Amino acid sequence: MKRKYIEIGKITRPHGVNGAVRTEAWCDSPSVLAGMKAVFVSDPTAPSGYRAIKVVKASVQKDRVLLSLEGISSVEQAERLRDTVLFADREDIPVKEGAYLIDDLKGLPLIDVRDGRVYGTLHDVLQGAAGDLYEVSVEGGTVLIPAVREFVKSIEPEKGIFIAPIPGMFDED
Repeated sequence: MKRKYIEIGKITRPHGVNGAVRTEAWCDSPSVLAGMKAVFVSDPTAPSGYRAIKVVKASVQKDRVLLSLEGISSVEQAERLRDTVLFADREDIPVKEGAYLIDDLKGLPLIDVRDGRVYGTLHDVLQGAAGDLYEVSVEGGTVLIPAVREFVKSIEPEKGIFIAPIPGMFDED
């Protein structure tokens, strides 16, 4: 089941004296977070479990996003938000044609495109400067595989991730 609210970043610290916060973006680009009209925070008292906070102003600063949030107007209020994880409504996240949200891929089986063998399930996607790595849960641990066309042949969100592994990628006997 697809979750309605997806993690998109984390507030790391206050910025300035007017309540702005510096935010680490967990999106493809910081501009995705900066483009949100509202962000959500976990709130067990809210009916959905999440509470919306209107974004008054947002700007990208290198790989971070500076946010001014409605109701946060002092450095003390901003400090209380330190380490708060921010969420977005999945309907508000722009997804390009042929692309997928990482959240929707987690838990999918990795299937050999040649013989249908299932190697494990996708646990996470590690995003690095050289490209993404799939962290695959396998019997006895985890394996990292590059998320490149040479290995990842297709993704079918209802079936799995079809791969063409090379010898030694998974500990085969």
